[in-house]
Amino acid sequence: MAFLAVDSHSGAITVDSFAEREYIASEENSVQEPCIGMEFHSEDAAKEFYDEYARRLGFIMRIDQCRRSEVDKRILSRRLSCNKQGYNAKLRHQYGPVKKPRGSSREGCKAMMLVKVDKAGKWVVSRFVKEHTHPLVVSGRPSRNQMDHKDRRIQVLTLELEHQDKLCALYREQLITLLKNVEEHTELLSSKIQEVVGNVREFETEVQKSSNCL
Repeated sequence: MAFLAVDSHSGAITVDSFAEREYIASEENSVQEPCIGMEFHSEDAAKEFYDEYARRLGFIMRIDQCRRSEVDKRILSRRLSCNKQGYNAKLRHQYGPVKKPRGSSREGCKAMMLVKVDKAGKWVVSRFVKEHTHPLVVSGRPSRNQMDHKDRRIQVLTLELEHQDKLCALYREQLITLLKNVEEHTELLSSKIQEVVGNVREFETEVQKSSNCL
């Protein structure tokens, strides 16, 4: 669970990571609702908070789109949605009749929480849509077996994608360091070559002068 705190000076609402502090609710069964300006120490803390909120409210969180920096590709914002967000596209055969659509969990639900990282590195809620377009499971989140197979697959692939993104960022940083080292060594080698060439030319000039004197 998360811990909600209010800064007495700035008035900012902060939610610590679930692993760092225990969330203390005013009532045992109360549901802590997201609000604009709520802060998290990390993207994972925001995900955990919204996931817990979804579980208590009775829906399944979907890790949705993100926006990345054009410079270093790090994530700058993340949208967390209901698993019934959006619609499934209807498939139509090019020359045949419309295929009978399979059962879908998508209902165009708009419920979501958008968090963005600020200059201080905090993840801040910049938009929150509470209303769902479908009934909620009041008794709690459906079990894993009840989850839509596609949703489970999306969650797995999303986590794997984030892992690969982190690896790519690490490899990119290592590659930049390697290229920088190669460039520095190239400049040093070029300088030494120029020095040797200068010494050779100077020696040839001295030899030529000596030959002329003879």
